[in-house]
Amino acid sequence: MADENILPYPYEFYDLTDEEKSLNDKLHNYPYELARLGPKGYIVTKAFKKDAANIYNLPLRSSDIFVTTYQRSGTTWTQELVWLLASDLNYEKALTVPLIERYSFLEMFMFMPDAGLESFMKVVSQNNENFNKETTMQMVEWLRTPVTRNLASRPSPRFIKSHLPMSLLPPKLLDTAKMVYVARDPRDVAVSFYHHTRLFMHNGFKGTFKQFWHLFCESLLVLTPFFEHVKEAWEKRHDPNMLFLFYEDLSKDLPAAVKRVADFLGKKLDDAQTAALCDHLSIENFKKNKAVNFEELRGLGMFAKDEVFIRKGKAGGWRDYFDEEMTQQAEKWIEDNLKDTDLRFPTVK
Repeated sequence: MADENILPYPYEFYDLTDEEKSLNDKLHNYPYELARLGPKGYIVTKAFKKDAANIYNLPLRSSDIFVTTYQRSGTTWTQELVWLLASDLNYEKALTVPLIERYSFLEMFMFMPDAGLESFMKVVSQNNENFNKETTMQMVEWLRTPVTRNLASRPSPRFIKSHLPMSLLPPKLLDTAKMVYVARDPRDVAVSFYHHTRLFMHNGFKGTFKQFWHLFCESLLVLTPFFEHVKEAWEKRHDPNMLFLFYEDLSKDLPAAVKRVADFLGKKLDDAQTAALCDHLSIENFKKNKAVNFEELRGLGMFAKDEVFIRKGKAGGWRDYFDEEMTQQAEKWIEDNLKDTDLRFPTVK
């Protein structure tokens, strides 16, 4: 007898067009295939299909805390902030237990090589002087395993990270669990995403930033279209279980952002505790904190040697990458996509 609580998966997967596939293949050597999903055409890897329904039907707890973003929008920064507030400022654990272990990354499995495992292992071995096949395979298998298989055994409160849009998450999530969603100016997202793509050796990105920006605007990168992602969360911003933040506000006034998150989680901090937390989260200290920089993946040879996970943490840095033509194109692209909504990104000079 079927479980009445299990919802049928409402979305269909479909292939990219030949033209879209060709554009991506010219610039990437992905160890996986891309597909589109649902009426908005979100880009996912085909591996996502194996756990999409389980994610959609994920059993939730009232103590669950989600940190959700379009990638490169301040996710790691916010994860650390949320975890420390919810864990009564346990800095000792925060500095010794990697963030990748403190949070379950809901769709991590889809970013790992599927059919291209052999070529992935070859790339990693060439990038790691101390390559150990057995150790690397253990880590890869752990990363490839959908976390829905072990979330039930995780103690409360469970901390869950996701870059999925609201429509691909459990439909009644905000009826039960809390979510902190962070949005960021798409121009800064694109710059950070470009470096992030170059960071992971197995993505094999070989294009310029201008080419990357084109893929981003044309919704040909993972989990684009960007604006649909942000607008889905923006529509839920008044829900009592949703805290919608802008990266620019965190960057401009971190103590005020800390207070907003603390209030949302029902936590009280005095001035000294707030100052200490802001110091821990300062970009200078954050860049040196191995627990949040995914150093375990660098140790396996998955990272390019000239790129880092935590970069500049700067708002408005896109101006260093955009020429006049791109700047005008970006302004029109943003304006066109925001004309049907009151969503506006904070202005950073």
